[in-house]
Amino acid sequence: MIPIEYILLIGSFLIIISIGVARLSENFGVPVLLLFLGIGMLAGSEGPGGIYFDDAYLAQSIGVIALVFILFAGGLDTGWPEVKPAIWQSLSLATLGVFLTAITFGLFAVFVLKFSLLSGLLLGAVVSSTDAAAVFSVLRSKSISLKGQLKPLLELESGSNDPMAVFLTIGIIQIMTISGTSFGSIAFLFVIQMGLGVVSGLGFGKMMVLMLNRLKSQYEGFYPVFAMAAASFIFSATTAAGGSGFLAVYLAGLLAGNSEFVHKKSLMRFFDGLAWLSQIALFLSLGLLVFPSRIVPVIWVGLACSFFLMFIARPAGVMFSLLFSRLKSREKLLVSWVGLRGAVPIVLATFPLLAGIAEAEMIFNIVFFIVLTSALLQGWSIPVVARFLRLDAPLQPKRQYPIEYAPVEGVDTKLVEFVVPFRSAIAGEPIVELGLPRGTLIVLINRGGSFLVPSGGTVLEEGDVLMVLARERTLPEVREMLMRQMPNDEGEA
Repeated sequence: MIPIEYILLIGSFLIIISIGVARLSENFGVPVLLLFLGIGMLAGSEGPGGIYFDDAYLAQSIGVIALVFILFAGGLDTGWPEVKPAIWQSLSLATLGVFLTAITFGLFAVFVLKFSLLSGLLLGAVVSSTDAAAVFSVLRSKSISLKGQLKPLLELESGSNDPMAVFLTIGIIQIMTISGTSFGSIAFLFVIQMGLGVVSGLGFGKMMVLMLNRLKSQYEGFYPVFAMAAASFIFSATTAAGGSGFLAVYLAGLLAGNSEFVHKKSLMRFFDGLAWLSQIALFLSLGLLVFPSRIVPVIWVGLACSFFLMFIARPAGVMFSLLFSRLKSREKLLVSWVGLRGAVPIVLATFPLLAGIAEAEMIFNIVFFIVLTSALLQGWSIPVVARFLRLDAPLQPKRQYPIEYAPVEGVDTKLVEFVVPFRSAIAGEPIVELGLPRGTLIVLINRGGSFLVPSGGTVLEEGDVLMVLARERTLPEVREMLMRQMPNDEGEA
């Protein structure tokens, strides 16, 4: 039995090293998942760390728990107004796109790699989901974003395609291991799982918001603890009822993130940190689980799989699922290319191991190799491809303010952000002459990165970012007034 202090020592050291390496590599455009996996492999039994770890069940358990918080945090951070215009394209990619990718890749494994039919389809299902977080971390390192609806499209797709990949993987394993299971029964199960996932996620998400607002505790620390327990409950209760727990927890986070509740910003920061801790723990454990010497024999097979997935299977799934969308051909090409594989395929690759599938170890090693090559080959090239297709845009950094507004139940005020555009009619006017409704205050001005606490005589300038506190019932009037005077660049904080 290893003493607990040694477990804590090793675990904390690996986490600190992971954060340090990720921070140093921010400007190089390397996906952090690659770094975390690498550190896990170096710490493993075949690396200098020498830690022997071959418990697939424990690794899977860590992976599932981590994915619950990663998906909830992802939903919490997704703005519904931004992703709403891309919802149908995203859902098509997350369902039909994932299904077609899995089928196309599975048939390749059957006819070219000589897998059995079900084993080939299982391999296709395992590698069918994508990781948009890896894409945007690479883009942020190069200070670029994506034009139009591409960013919200990829965000919503990656958050909602994991449940489909999980369903396909578990469904095929059931067909392989449980006699009498048919494709028809699996199709019926799909409707039940996704339906329960949607109803449970939206219902429990609404209940969570109501309970957060009614908790009314003097201890602020109770709120993140409650939300963390609620996310765990939503996943486990939905899964136990036969629904898609991953879909439910993502939708609950999405609903909560677009609702008003007390201590919202501190809660979102908490889950952002928890999601990073989950990612590090997940990739470290998966890196420890793999034995590099077992990957070497599948290098050529893995390369063939990686290239087929990148150049044939993913593009085929994207093109067919977006056949009737209004996206341009170059936008579809970029969506096809940025389908990086992340944590989910490796976690799903542990399911065949635990189910005792004959080719499970080969599937796991191939999937691990695909994730590595996807991060290496596609990761660094994403900014280059975005520029080549003329779909890159300047990255708008998040504005940080020295004040924070926390909504309180019973107080009908909101903090709204407005930008004074160039050639605006109010540029050069003092605040007192704007004629804002009674009870409306401009509480802070961000001018060129410096913050000003304004008075009535403060003269506004072009490019000023105004933080406006207004009663919710007068907000339409305030918005109409400021929209008339400032026709561009309105947003809320």
